[in-house]
Amino acid sequence: MKSDIELNINGTAKKIFVEQSKRLLDVLRENFLLTGTKEGCSIGECGACTVVLDGEAVNSCLILIGQCGGSEIITIEGLEKDGKLHELQKQFIDKGAIQCGFCTPGMAMSAYALLLKNNNPGIEEIKEAIEGNLCRCTGYKPIIDAVHSAVKELNDS
Repeated sequence: MKSDIELNINGTAKKIFVEQSKRLLDVLRENFLLTGTKEGCSIGECGACTVVLDGEAVNSCLILIGQCGGSEIITIEGLEKDGKLHELQKQFIDKGAIQCGFCTPGMAMSAYALLLKNNNPGIEEIKEAIEGNLCRCTGYKPIIDAVHSAVKELNDS
């Protein structure tokens, strides 16, 4: 069944007439052309499709758009402001936490959700925040280092 659904995506109010059973992942990519969010496993195991929904990191492949009415959604595209990358994005680049890049948006969004709750997480908290995100390339250390460096930079500014 189609209906009007109002959302806030990356700080902008949006309204869409869509099947309520369509996945949030598909709506973001197909209807709003926010292709930074990746589809990996389609069953909520890999974290490639992670976005922040009302302050929580979620697998967008498991969320139906009909569940999102009135919600605030932040995608990887929403981290950049006024043409400037978010410190997380900068540190992912600087620390070599991007190799093939497929997991990067989901990793960054899981880390961002952590920072919304805790602006000074330790290494163990960072590891816990990204534990639902799989990476086949980096071995995780550069990712953890990138998030930790972003935390330091954000707290020093």
